[in-house]
Amino acid sequence: MKSIFDEVSISCCRKVTASYSTSFSLAVNMLSPSIRSAIHSIYGFVRLADEIVDSFHGWDKEALLLKFENDYYEAQKLQISLNPILNAFQQTVREYDIDRSLIDSFLKSMRMDLFKNEYKTKAEYESYIYGSADVVGLMCLKVFVNGDEAKFEKLKASAMRLGSAFQKVNFLRDLKNDMEILNRNYFPHIDVRNLDKSAKRRIINEIEEDFAEAYKGIVQLPASSKFGVYTAYIYYSKLLQKMKETPSTRILQMRIQINNFMKIGLLVKSYVNIKFNLL
Repeated sequence: MKSIFDEVSISCCRKVTASYSTSFSLAVNMLSPSIRSAIHSIYGFVRLADEIVDSFHGWDKEALLLKFENDYYEAQKLQISLNPILNAFQQTVREYDIDRSLIDSFLKSMRMDLFKNEYKTKAEYESYIYGSADVVGLMCLKVFVNGDEAKFEKLKASAMRLGSAFQKVNFLRDLKNDMEILNRNYFPHIDVRNLDKSAKRRIINEIEEDFAEAYKGIVQLPASSKFGVYTAYIYYSKLLQKMKETPSTRILQMRIQINNFMKIGLLVKSYVNIKFNLL
């Protein structure tokens, strides 16, 4: 039965989410059960593409990404794929009417990671972030509003700012790995190899502005998604705060993380704020 394969496909997406990000997996579990599978499928799709360009060293990344892209578009055309992640994702795209331009933009940014090591202008930087993060926020928002186009348009800007904030936090957290292993610098006009206090402050101020705008949209989300999105927001805000308190030299030496005990505390805080309408 096809339904068995579809369930296996979603199970694969859940496994990918749990394996690659315990924090995001926790946030997804705070969503309504009716939309969790769709968000897992989106994460599975973007994670596989990201792993191709970031982790599959020793293989032809360009060929692998091209095959992944072609396989997706074939799956969308046939409405099925033997790749479980793509099978689950194409179903979500059809069910929630996710625009192809969002997927095209995401894959464009992934291709940029194959050859581009430095982003020298703000325009280049913003273009990459739009494709790698903002559109992912918009894909998720399509699921959250479930066909309410007026709501989608109203929350679109905030969803993009949240995607930007998450991505920039990841850039700052992964500075050492991006610099030493991938030889990448996403921040224009900043020498990340010699990150100083002033440069770090400029990056953090920019992220805090994104979070402030994103929060305005989070409080307007439907009840089915608000708790989960707010949980992710709280986690990344805490991660940013921790990096804000960490000397620049330490950020260049280690990957800042939130321990599991603190994650549980943040989850409790998120629940209390939602439960008592403190947002």
